[in-house]
Amino acid sequence: MTVFEKLLQIKKKKGAGYFVLIDPDKQDIKEAIKLAKNCRKAGVDALLIGGSLLFSHIFDELVQVVKSECDLPTIIFPGGTRQISPFADAILFLSLVSGRNPNNLIGEQVIAAPEIKSMGLEAISTAYMFVESGNITSAQFLSDTRPLPREKPDIAMAHALAAEYLGMKMVYLEAGSGAKFSVPDNLIKALAGYISIPIIVGGGIKTPEEARSKVEAGASFIVTGNVIERNRNHNLLKAFADAIHS
Repeated sequence: MTVFEKLLQIKKKKGAGYFVLIDPDKQDIKEAIKLAKNCRKAGVDALLIGGSLLFSHIFDELVQVVKSECDLPTIIFPGGTRQISPFADAILFLSLVSGRNPNNLIGEQVIAAPEIKSMGLEAISTAYMFVESGNITSAQFLSDTRPLPREKPDIAMAHALAAEYLGMKMVYLEAGSGAKFSVPDNLIKALAGYISIPIIVGGGIKTPEEARSKVEAGASFIVTGNVIERNRNHNLLKAFADAIHS
């Protein structure tokens, strides 16, 4: 069974899945292992590893060690072609369809594809869509793209449908790391009623209640990062997991 098939099973069984993002620049290997183990105990469904930048040199080692210490699916959420590792279970093969920068639509993907194939790494084709979040996020700045307007769901709907017609397996709605506002519920609801592929929602989700509202709006998977990095404890992780799975 592929990782993507396992994710679909999680959604079918639990109603929605919960991913936690581990950023190599925000913890050392020892801290990442502890976080991964806490995620496993709390009921998190999968780990995403990656970040907008990569200041450290531990990416490959971190993926390998986390994978060896925790049996949760370990999926790379790449901020660039440097963030690829054969030790992961899969990689989100992202195309930034909300932007018009060709390098992020296809350029980086052409460079990465042969390396991913040579590693035997499962690639999950994912439409990456930035949504306006009240401030300029790192991903938005580095990609040199404008986010989708949060008050115009129809624009996001058209982008997501185009991604589905292009054969992409999932849509990732991203407010961005440290976003002031998360992706609006009405925008998620509009997409969920318009496309048939799973929707991942991340960025700016600060409470379990907010995460639950995204699921009720139609999100298939919820991602948290900063809020967990600031409060590394089992109780908060479990509260998020329980809210998302309820």
